[in-house]
Amino acid sequence: MPSPPLTPLAAAVLRVAPAPERVLEVETGDGDGALFLAREFPAARVRGADRDESLLRAAAARVGLDPEGRIAFKPGGSSSLPYPNAHFDLVVQGRGRTAPAELARVLRPGGSLILFNRNAEALTGLRGLPLRRRLARRGIELEADGTAGDGSFAVARRRGSDPAPGAD
Repeated sequence: MPSPPLTPLAAAVLRVAPAPERVLEVETGDGDGALFLAREFPAARVRGADRDESLLRAAAARVGLDPEGRIAFKPGGSSSLPYPNAHFDLVVQGRGRTAPAELARVLRPGGSLILFNRNAEALTGLRGLPLRRRLARRGIELEADGTAGDGSFAVARRRGSDPAPGAD
């Protein structure tokens, strides 16, 4: 029986410290990941972005009553996120094309990045892949990677004294 799709994300969040205050899930889909992140980090404000507005409506409906405004969703894709520079302590992406420049732009210095995939081979060994080099050029260094259930994950951190990220 296959493992739940968020298993690699669950393994990755165990490697994030300190607990983030502002979290973004890129390509959030129907909000499963964003809801999970809100449960894992109860003091954080969680945002989700996706190009598919019908999925965003479904995600917003799943949140239900949220009087504190802890979880919210906006239209936007991985290469054009509708958030200010250096705004998030944690950025998470589990679907879609990874755009290192845009991820670095919204991730604050010292913040963490989690990439996860339902394929166990997709992110293990990220150390030798072009994606790792593209992230490193933007000041994002790999800290851990591994497999969990049927999937894989990578956890990285943005260095604290980087110049503004460039284009991909």
